[in-house]
Amino acid sequence: MPKASNSVASRRRRKKILKQSKGYRGARGNVYTIAKNSVEKGLVHAYRDRKLKKRTFRQLWIARINAAARINGTTYSRLMNALQQKGILINRKVLASLAVENPESFAEIVKFAVK
Repeated sequence: MPKASNSVASRRRRKKILKQSKGYRGARGNVYTIAKNSVEKGLVHAYRDRKLKKRTFRQLWIARINAAARINGTTYSRLMNALQQKGILINRKVLASLAVENPESFAEIVKFAVK
């Protein structure tokens, strides 16, 4: 008796990969074997970079807070220490957005914390 290939599942599996590789350049988008490798590598990058994104944004927030803190006559580490000593629970994301969008209120926070 010949072996059944289960072509329905095989086609579905291949179509899923080719759908994920839509928009890739050249053979990466329409040749199954090449598309499979590209999609696999893309998923690896996506998993890794979801973690890296958190690191990158934290670095950006710290750089913005430090720049704004120096404009107001202190440094990042002194400001964060002063905020912690005063018991002001405000995270870096909010502080950075305040520093960029509303420098006056950031200056008030710095003045209150560091005085």
